[in-house]
Amino acid sequence: MSHKPRKRFGQNFLKDDAIIARIIDAIRPMPSDRMAEIGPGLGALTVPLLSILDHLDVIEIDRDIVAHLSERFPENRLTIHQADALKFDFSSLGKNLRVVGNLPYNISTPLLFHLSEFPDSIRDMHFMLQKEVVDRMVAEPSTPDYGRLSVMLQHRFDMEKCFEVPPECFNPAPKVDSAIVRMVPLESVEAADEALFSKIVAAAFSQRRKTLRNTLRDRLDAEDFEALSIDPQARAETLSVSDFARISNYLGEK
Repeated sequence: MSHKPRKRFGQNFLKDDAIIARIIDAIRPMPSDRMAEIGPGLGALTVPLLSILDHLDVIEIDRDIVAHLSERFPENRLTIHQADALKFDFSSLGKNLRVVGNLPYNISTPLLFHLSEFPDSIRDMHFMLQKEVVDRMVAEPSTPDYGRLSVMLQHRFDMEKCFEVPPECFNPAPKVDSAIVRMVPLESVEAADEALFSKIVAAAFSQRRKTLRNTLRDRLDAEDFEALSIDPQARAETLSVSDFARISNYLGEK
């Protein structure tokens, strides 16, 4: 298929066979797996996945690519959902779902938060993302990459950076390095109130250079910090995910 990558859809098509093989090896698909691919594009992952899987669901927004995939693969093997992945109801595909994809880098963060809304439906996820984003996702406290994204996703998922992918493996080549990340939903989350937890994390990281006493001054006073055994002079980047959950649960009970 001759298809000019569209910038508005963030299309960078994977073309390196060795990298594709490494991704498939990282995913380890089994024939009976229920799997969904986000943004199949020209089929770099779709083809090797269908050589193993009994059936594959794909979510694709580009009508030209949808038409191409419809002609290339039979309906009993490939179900195509022409939709925006940011609005797609992944629970509609059933339980124990495995999600994969070379995600458009321009929507990767909101898409990850959208997928976080379906923990009961998803078994695991393997994504190609901008390396910088993956580094932030898996970062540990007190490191430069640790921030709101780290806390919000680590609260929901066990994550592992699998390997990096250079720009020349794509057409067109992006201006950044990429990486494969594995995400597995945690069986339970520590924060009782997800909305409150999100607000606390956002406030704490709103001004990274300021202390928690300043960023959380509307929610915690000196007695609260003492009760939580958290130093009010500390910065958000020094707190663990569990620390943020403790703050959230404390305020929820208070």
